[in-house]
Amino acid sequence: MNHYIVEENPISHFLFNNTRVAWFWLIVRIYVGYEWLVSGWAKVTDPLWTGSNAGGALAGFLNGALAKTAGSHPDVSGWYASFLQNVVLAHVNLWSHLVAYGELLVGIALILGIFTGIASFFGLFMNLNYLLAGTVSINPILFTLGIGLVLAWKVAGYIGLDHWILPMLGTPWKPGKAFGK
Repeated sequence: MNHYIVEENPISHFLFNNTRVAWFWLIVRIYVGYEWLVSGWAKVTDPLWTGSNAGGALAGFLNGALAKTAGSHPDVSGWYASFLQNVVLAHVNLWSHLVAYGELLVGIALILGIFTGIASFFGLFMNLNYLLAGTVSINPILFTLGIGLVLAWKVAGYIGLDHWILPMLGTPWKPGKAFGK
């Protein structure tokens, strides 16, 4: 049996594996992290997100998304509207806290460069959900940059805490120094 292995493109190898590009990813990471931090902080300090009226702002956002399911070309798909109505709106207080603190934590992690790949993934996941809910705003930009950060996880946090944390902890497929390797 002949195994054919496709070699990685030299440009993508450079962008996603070479520490000389860490400065570029630092700028991207801090920009994306700042956007998440500011958005999360605004929600965490708002009583309509995490205070006495938690869930109020999210319920308004969700009802706006559900209104976008009408017409011949809806902005929000029926399956996603069903999820929003039956899962998220049913537990809007919990989801409100998850969104607010999730945005804040993603922002902090990206700015500090700690668990950059994981933080980028969760930021990307949140952007995807905002896009599925029919909200454009800055989400396509953050989504695109988030894909880059996920792909560049090995060097995106190199100028950050990942430089020390990842060798110590390792990865699921190769334990680090803290685990006797």
